[in-house]
Amino acid sequence: MSSASLGFFDSGVGGLTVVRAVQELLPAENILYLGDTARLPYGSKSPETIRQFADEDVRFLIARGVKAIVVACNTATAHALPSLHEKYRIPILGVIEPGVEAALACPHALRIGIIATRGTIRSHAYQHALALRRTGLMIHGQATPLLVPLIEENWLDHPATRQVLKTYLDPLIEKGIDTLMLACTHYPLLIPVLREILPADVRLVDSATTCAEHLKVELSRLGLLEPSAREGTLELHLTDLSEEFEALARQFLLKSPGRIHRATVGG
Repeated sequence: MSSASLGFFDSGVGGLTVVRAVQELLPAENILYLGDTARLPYGSKSPETIRQFADEDVRFLIARGVKAIVVACNTATAHALPSLHEKYRIPILGVIEPGVEAALACPHALRIGIIATRGTIRSHAYQHALALRRTGLMIHGQATPLLVPLIEENWLDHPATRQVLKTYLDPLIEKGIDTLMLACTHYPLLIPVLREILPADVRLVDSATTCAEHLKVELSRLGLLEPSAREGTLELHLTDLSEEFEALARQFLLKSPGRIHRATVGG
């Protein structure tokens, strides 16, 4: 099984930031990615619908023989991961726990800000996971729904994006946060501009890098690391194909995505 592909899924192509981080850390791994672009965004759906979609995504990946699955979507991790663990025996990892562990790796982290989609903030998944691990934390969740459209327009350094970020971040800065969690897989693309806007002493924790590091530890523990030294392959499947999604995939991967396959899930 160690030479089988790793499976990843997200509602769109934002989870490719996680794929990119995994490729940098584990370049020999073969990766099969499913983006449910026909039914995005998951963040505006009910928890029941998100669980149904996530279950169908997992079944698609398992049918293709993957050795482990990464839920490369904060909303799906928040609402569906427990039910997926109950139903399937294959290793399934989310993006929330690795981020929480990374945020609390600093013993001085006391005031933690979280920026995410409305669905992730409403789920309280990050807030709950943080509070379980350390008492006395000041946790401030901020829904940031305008960021994903701006990122997908590739307006990463646009004045409008800076103004929106400032509007979202000013209340968190005023509360004296020492850590900011980027709880959406799109948001790592904003790290350069975030470093300019935030005070220098605010730590940034992103779900892509932390998930990749956690995945490496888990694969090693389970004896599932790819043994060869060759460069791994990337196979992309999207439930809706368009030139827009191909351009976004290139943007998130920082390279050509290669051939993209049309996928059918559910039904």
